[in-house]
Amino acid sequence: MSDQYRFIDPRHAYPVISPPVQQQPEPGLQSQADPVPDLGEETYRGTGRLAGRKALITGGDSGIGGAVAIAYAREGADVVISYLREEQSDADHVLEHIRAAGRIGVGVPGDLSERGFPAELVARAVEELGGLDAVVNVAGRQLWVPDIADLSEEQFEATFRTNVFAAFAIVKAAVPHLAPGSTIINTASAEAYSPAPDRLDYAATKGAINNLSKGMAQQLIERGIRVNVVAPGPTWSVLQVTQGVDPESLPEFGSSEAPIGRAGQPAEIAPAYVYLASGESSFTVGATLSVNGGMITP
Repeated sequence: MSDQYRFIDPRHAYPVISPPVQQQPEPGLQSQADPVPDLGEETYRGTGRLAGRKALITGGDSGIGGAVAIAYAREGADVVISYLREEQSDADHVLEHIRAAGRIGVGVPGDLSERGFPAELVARAVEELGGLDAVVNVAGRQLWVPDIADLSEEQFEATFRTNVFAAFAIVKAAVPHLAPGSTIINTASAEAYSPAPDRLDYAATKGAINNLSKGMAQQLIERGIRVNVVAPGPTWSVLQVTQGVDPESLPEFGSSEAPIGRAGQPAEIAPAYVYLASGESSFTVGATLSVNGGMITP
């Protein structure tokens, strides 16, 4: 498989996967997923689009966040990634690729849902990188609950704390450090527009993130800071095998939802984050970039 600049039929750019039924305890390890998600380790080719940038990426140990971290490093950025302590081995894999690209790579473990940690994370990133000019919120919590009667208030709140409250707290802590030209990229989902009935709390957070980001974009552009959103469609990651979706649906994951006929791989989502952090998107403010294999959005 060649790099992301190849000319190819998108239906066949990555394999059509049919994952076996499998489950891991939350938060799980990407390295133990079958098949292992593709972060672009062997394919992503940088061209200097983020040279000299200083980025903080949450959920950077695996999945989309891991793919973004590798892509940013190969584009010339120094990177701090956050992750849960249980995900250390996955984080080490990503950090190895960041450093192999000749960039600074720092891992900061911790729980984003804990009050105070988002601000600590930002302070650590500023200290380690000597500043900050790109904030990328990818980390998320997703648990499959088919019956609203079984969706506890505790889970509902925990999902919002991880997906929405943490992103808000990180941006709030980061803004004083961001000079004009800096970028903030938040992560929504196709479920912001078409919510899965068995993921009510998760889908609701993605709608909230999309809305919150539009407001942030209008406010922060007055400081020269751009805020945008990426809304992925069904993407293969460890999130799917840690009670993220109905386990019995895994063999058909993505193939029935996306018109492209397959699930996406994290490596395919990362270039959207590169574009939104680069100068190429200087006139892109408050946008939601849907990367979803053809799913219809408003």
